[in-house]
Amino acid sequence: MTEITQAPTGATSPLPTAPFGTAVPVSPVTVSTPSGAGSGTVLPRLERESEPQRGPEERRTSGMRISDVLCVVGAAIASLSVTSIVFTELAPVSGPIAFAAVGYLLFVVFYALLVATTESAAVVRDRVVSAAVHSLAFTVVATLVFVVSFSVVRATKALPHWNFYTQDMALTGPLDPMTSGGVLHAIAGSLIQISIALAITVPLGVTTALFLTEVPGPFARFVRTIVEAMTALPSIVAGLFIYASVIVGLGFDKSGFAASLAISVMMLPIMIRSADVVLRLVPATLKEASIGLGAGQWQTVWRVVLPTSRSGLVTAIILATARGIGETSPVLLTAGFAPDLNLDPTNGPMISLPLAIFEFVKSPEPNMIARGFGAAAVLMFLVLVLFVIARVIGSQTVATRERRNERFRAAWRLVRRGVDAAEPAWGPAARFVTRNAPRYVHPFPAEPAGRADTATVRDPAEHADPADRADPADRADPADRADRADLADRADPKDPS
Repeated sequence: MTEITQAPTGATSPLPTAPFGTAVPVSPVTVSTPSGAGSGTVLPRLERESEPQRGPEERRTSGMRISDVLCVVGAAIASLSVTSIVFTELAPVSGPIAFAAVGYLLFVVFYALLVATTESAAVVRDRVVSAAVHSLAFTVVATLVFVVSFSVVRATKALPHWNFYTQDMALTGPLDPMTSGGVLHAIAGSLIQISIALAITVPLGVTTALFLTEVPGPFARFVRTIVEAMTALPSIVAGLFIYASVIVGLGFDKSGFAASLAISVMMLPIMIRSADVVLRLVPATLKEASIGLGAGQWQTVWRVVLPTSRSGLVTAIILATARGIGETSPVLLTAGFAPDLNLDPTNGPMISLPLAIFEFVKSPEPNMIARGFGAAAVLMFLVLVLFVIARVIGSQTVATRERRNERFRAAWRLVRRGVDAAEPAWGPAARFVTRNAPRYVHPFPAEPAGRADTATVRDPAEHADPADRADPADRADPADRADRADLADRADPKDPS
């Protein structure tokens, strides 16, 4: 029986049909028969599953291969060799700086050639740029290490002496040995001056940065332009400004306060620019959420903007401090020079560490030059300590404070647990001491010899027992007292007593 049935493709073709319930035989599909449209060979299922899945090949952007190490070492050896030949045989050039510059250029060229032998042009450009960036970073670190190491090595004659940190130069001359004199007056002057400068700069700088960020307008743009121009202000100009306006104009003497004002002029643009950049990074959604909850602009700034940007503001303070604590020209014009210790910033000259370094190294005497390098090492250490303190303060967030409090609570619980565990051992001993201590402690400690006061000296009879102070006749037996009275009456009958 045959019927005309609609094919899936829309065309009509005769298809065989079978009655309901009749099994239709199905021929097995061989492995070589292609499935689906098109031609090809279908692999067996087990062979297809055992083949590893390979994705697109990814380009390596990190890591170090042995070929990369060999390229770097080969380029370094080739550049060193060629530079040595050029400097010794070909070019009439000498000096370590020129040698390093030529060697570095040849290293980059040889490194690019070696990488190009196995990699594409894009990889060569990437490797050359990476080598340049790493070499510049190494140059910066090496320069810093050289400066610090050179100062410390030259200061080894002064740093081991304890008097270098505890004495001033009031009684010390250029020819005196290192066992005399120190930089105590310069350390105190630097700390006092930078403290006054920070007290002036930090509130004014943060307030100005908040004005530039929260109150935009034409005047804010004008202030920002002035701040950017003051960033490149020479330090000698700031010193001349304070000298002309405060010392000459207002009649103040050269003092630590005048030097602090000059340092503040140098620190203020750095503080404003850095704080402005940090405050701009606060997400606007946080401010909108605060205002949406009903807070005003001042509450939003105080409770949202400043806490969010606290770490960045501390960084701004660090940058401003680094600029101000090393200034010499403003201090030279406004603070004066004094070899003795002066802790009053409003009266008399006050020297700082940069000015002390400048005065020490001008001397031709080796001991004074060693003192100058020692003062430089002390200044670097002082700056490092200030930076560490600022970073520790700036890194205090809500999470870190909670973790610190949790550590304190855990330590306290550990101490209480130890005390409770030791109570069975020391509890009986404590009770024994408490119960028996009165037996071994004299209630009236003796006065030290030779220190007794005449007003407190009393008659020994006052300390005697009342029974001891009584008449011996009263302490006798009553029968004896009666016999003595009878004998007395017989001896003198006329005596009325």
